[in-house]
Amino acid sequence: MLEGLSSQQYHQALIEALEESDGRIYEFLTREYERRRNTLQLGAAENQCSRAVLAALGSVLQNKTAEGFIGARMHGGCEVIDDVEGAAVGRAKETFRAQYANVQPHSGTQANHIVLTAVLEKGDRVLGMAIGHGGHYSHGASNSFTGKFFEVENYGVERDTFVLDYDIIIERAVEFKPKLIICGASAYPRTIDFKKFREIADEVGAYLLADVSHISGLIIAGAHPSPVEYAHFTTTSTYKPGGPRGGLILMGKDYGRTIKVGTEDVPLAEHIDKTTFPGVQGTPYLNNIAAKAVFFQETLSGEYRDRQFKIIENAKRLAECLMEMGYDVVTGGTDNHMVLINVTSLREGLTGAAAQKALEECGIVVDKIHLPYEDRAAEADGIRLGTPIVTKNGMGTEEMEGISVLIDAVLKGIEVTGDGGYRMAESLREQTQGKVKDLCSWFPMS
Repeated sequence: MLEGLSSQQYHQALIEALEESDGRIYEFLTREYERRRNTLQLGAAENQCSRAVLAALGSVLQNKTAEGFIGARMHGGCEVIDDVEGAAVGRAKETFRAQYANVQPHSGTQANHIVLTAVLEKGDRVLGMAIGHGGHYSHGASNSFTGKFFEVENYGVERDTFVLDYDIIIERAVEFKPKLIICGASAYPRTIDFKKFREIADEVGAYLLADVSHISGLIIAGAHPSPVEYAHFTTTSTYKPGGPRGGLILMGKDYGRTIKVGTEDVPLAEHIDKTTFPGVQGTPYLNNIAAKAVFFQETLSGEYRDRQFKIIENAKRLAECLMEMGYDVVTGGTDNHMVLINVTSLREGLTGAAAQKALEECGIVVDKIHLPYEDRAAEADGIRLGTPIVTKNGMGTEEMEGISVLIDAVLKGIEVTGDGGYRMAESLREQTQGKVKDLCSWFPMS
């Protein structure tokens, strides 16, 4: 019987309760844990939250329904929940140096949808980075919410350099006259000039939304310039910088700026709240909001902030090593956590999909990715590597050198077949898997 258990006893018994109640799902959980601790996690879109964050996610806070915001809920019994959300909001504002924070969005994409719904009408114009050049689906892909309900025009990177040319972007903006400009990317390894983007937005009278999901941890630490004081709205997922699944909307100096809603002038911050609920989503996930609060507290530590600089240092070293081995690293390096590689120039017939699969067979997890100006109907030309997780587990530049050797051995050791596939010797697979496991054993999941 659970009657009479303290909070500590109740929550400590959760994993045992799962094993007893549903052995199959418990087995899946165990398998995923083993997979992660015995493989190199080089996904640029992933990170690894702390056990304290996991504890908040798996807590009784999951059971509370509380539509609305602090002090204005649709349900009773919200005094504790209000304290939880208040802590999350305050910590988010502190760590991002923002004047407004909305911790309720269920994801980074949901955060984007809230902002778009708040400031745009159906058919309004949006200028965003092309998905094939590193943008995100929610920035205007034709099959996304944004692409279906708004008129979208794209900007991209330059063909010769694969970097943004802000002079060309402002020309596109002046010609297109968007109501909203979106900056930020999911596959862009160089620094983004948010100040320049605000100047472009002001030039054409547009709102500016900065989606910084991939680089928000770097921004927190000052390892990448922050958009919070430049963009009207800054959005991010909370898992990519190392927290729980969820989204976040931030505002700086523009939080009190008004927008016309019907016949009234309403502050943007207030309008974003009302667009969140009841406009776009219902009850917030209070266990996730508690986990966000835990994570935001972690980001205020020197350990977290120092690690962000190490993430970049590791990515730079990984890129350097691969270039020394003859790899075509997009833009010739990186300023952030990700490294993009064009694998088609390495081996005739090699594709990003084949490279991803071959590396994963050997215990090295990366992402396949389409590169700018390639045929998107064809197989992806590239792979995307990221250093947040291996850095969190304690690896440094010396380990990046070793990882580059392992990647090189696999991609140069497989036999590329004519159908876009490959063949791999069992000895190569087993030897690489063994070296990966040995390396991971020295740097266990933190």
